[in-house]
Amino acid sequence: MTDIPRRAVTRTAKLAALPLGFAGRAAWGLGKRVTGLASEVISAEVQQRTAEHLFSVLGQLKGGAMKMGQALSVFEAALPEELAGPYRAALTKLQEAAPPLPAATVHKVLVGQLGPDWRTRFRDFDDTPAAAASIGQVHRAIWEDGREVAVKVQYPGAGKALVSDLNQLSRLASMFKIIQPGLDVKPLIAELRTRITEELDYELEAAAQAAFAVAYADDPDIFVPEVVASAPQLLVTEWVNGVQMSALIREGEQDARDDAGRRLAYLHFSAPAKTGMLHADPHPGNFRILADGRLGVLDFGAVARLPEGHPEVIGRLTRLALAGDAEGVVGGLRGEGFIKPDLEIDAEAVLEYLRPMLDPIAVDEFRLTRAWLRAEATRIASPKSPAYALGRQLNLPPSYLLIHRVTLGSIGVLCQLEAKAPYRGILLEWLPGFASGPALSK
Repeated sequence: MTDIPRRAVTRTAKLAALPLGFAGRAAWGLGKRVTGLASEVISAEVQQRTAEHLFSVLGQLKGGAMKMGQALSVFEAALPEELAGPYRAALTKLQEAAPPLPAATVHKVLVGQLGPDWRTRFRDFDDTPAAAASIGQVHRAIWEDGREVAVKVQYPGAGKALVSDLNQLSRLASMFKIIQPGLDVKPLIAELRTRITEELDYELEAAAQAAFAVAYADDPDIFVPEVVASAPQLLVTEWVNGVQMSALIREGEQDARDDAGRRLAYLHFSAPAKTGMLHADPHPGNFRILADGRLGVLDFGAVARLPEGHPEVIGRLTRLALAGDAEGVVGGLRGEGFIKPDLEIDAEAVLEYLRPMLDPIAVDEFRLTRAWLRAEATRIASPKSPAYALGRQLNLPPSYLLIHRVTLGSIGVLCQLEAKAPYRGILLEWLPGFASGPALSK
């Protein structure tokens, strides 16, 4: 058996072991039926063991498995507080680290991308990776002109591994309800799969990052490192010094967390207007807090391309909901495909379902918290909640899937930060359709 097939068998075996391990722990937990909210069905000790096993395997596998773990990691803020600790510890490991490639393998990639004299392009190159991503790892180096740079090297065979992992994970989707009950993982995996080609092309990523760097040049809130060089499987950018957002979440002062939250919300809503794109990988590992307070933004492999900016209808319907126009909201949702044409639905019930989600922008300032997110998750995901049945009648059109996922991810990070910010004002400035229309209710 060659090395590549052997590695493939090992990856599949590790993924296949996940549901077996979970089943064993569920049985150990007195055989309670796994339905509803995780806190209602399984002990904290079982939850901790499950989280550690699940994310240990995901971290070891890199590729699509690690990417899936990173995508899920922002939802830990929605977990009940007594269970959040074990998950938080396991999840955040995915956001900053993964097992490194051997130096010899890294050198082979560098030869293939920069040529046999690749060392002449650097004054110094650190063989020990400084960070790991889902399909590559980052090395610190000094470029030939003396600049300190980050060198992202793609894992050999990353493309095949990514496809294999996502195919396997789609068959295990129901198991992920242990992380966030009610989360429909299959569409998330399908959407990730459609972006494989883009994320594997580092030259495409370089173009996206360069566009962001130009758009936010000299911006007082956002810093995007310049692209120094690129190849299909290699990306060299300016090095970014700063505090990792995961550290800020863990131990930062509240004022600093509030400031980071404001800047993150500004990035999310301003980027489509400034660049025609949305940074689509909002997990804490992709952000740094610079010494001057700016938010350093990393990893542009995943972007949503919105050449017309944020869809105007999102802002318009949001404003109608805040103004209490139930019929206007339902008509707009039906027109966009969120409500199927032949479905009879109570407009006031739809408004009642949506309105609590908009609390952060119903006032001039709002503090997004883990408790708020847990309450919303319980309200819409618990089968015992009236909102649960109504939510199941609503549809998510494919064209909105990525925007929806990225917005939820950003909200998850903001809740991890417990950030207070003028979210309403940010939307008034940057979300098309939100600034004009009927008077907003207080």
